[in-house]
Amino acid sequence: MPELPEVETVRRGLVPVLEGAVIARVELRREGLRWPFPPDMAARLTGRRVRLLRRRAKYILADLDSEETLLIHLGMSGRMLISGRAPGLFAHERATPDRHDHVVIDTEAGARITFNDARRFGAMDLFPTGQEAAHRLLRDLGPEPLGNGFSAAWLRERLAGRRMPIKAVLLDQRIVAGLGNIYVCEALHRAQISPLRAAGRISAVRLERLVSAIREVLSEAIAAGGSSLRDHRQTSGEMGYFQHDFRVYGREGAPCPTPGCSGMIRRVVQSGRSSFHCPACQR
Repeated sequence: MPELPEVETVRRGLVPVLEGAVIARVELRREGLRWPFPPDMAARLTGRRVRLLRRRAKYILADLDSEETLLIHLGMSGRMLISGRAPGLFAHERATPDRHDHVVIDTEAGARITFNDARRFGAMDLFPTGQEAAHRLLRDLGPEPLGNGFSAAWLRERLAGRRMPIKAVLLDQRIVAGLGNIYVCEALHRAQISPLRAAGRISAVRLERLVSAIREVLSEAIAAGGSSLRDHRQTSGEMGYFQHDFRVYGREGAPCPTPGCSGMIRRVVQSGRSSFHCPACQR
């Protein structure tokens, strides 16, 4: 599933063609994705201007001038691809329709945004702008890891007394929003914290280091266009490149890249997910 850097990469790719644009036409090629589309979704989008494109955790939010917000979740394999013609931005021919192109949005400027989702685990919804706190997918989310609300003090309060492994806790979207398996593995390695360590047994100093590592990893991944392991593509169709900079994820049996460490990367399974770490330097 795309994690925060992949979703943020897609959002940034959409901004030049969608933010400020008027939606001229919407084609829904099925009744829904993971869940049914909201009633009259095409009609509610047509003719509306997109005021702002935001991201919350792994969701893209498009605020419309109708005081509604379009929520987009990429699911496991969703892609937002741009084609068409928009003056000063690009001049790409419209691609031949794919059987996995489920939603097509055309703007008055000539851009086409296509939501392609082979596995159909993605989702779209409409809700009143400013009502994120009431939306079932958004209301329980924790702070953004790149925002001011996320800190070592926040983590220390949430982790106090918890015996659950730190890896599992960081994947809990109620603790911190947007993190997934890849970037938690990478951040824990940089912070030299074992994914197996009980969350409540991490010192304040090490939590400071962990928060810095999370922000560092996410920022670097966004700058690289995210990680393309299977399905992720940028809006241009290009792959992300951060997978080439993984230090531990998917590198079982490789030497640990930490300077001075002679350990080897190991893989363990936690709650059905692979955790990659170096037992020598991650304690």
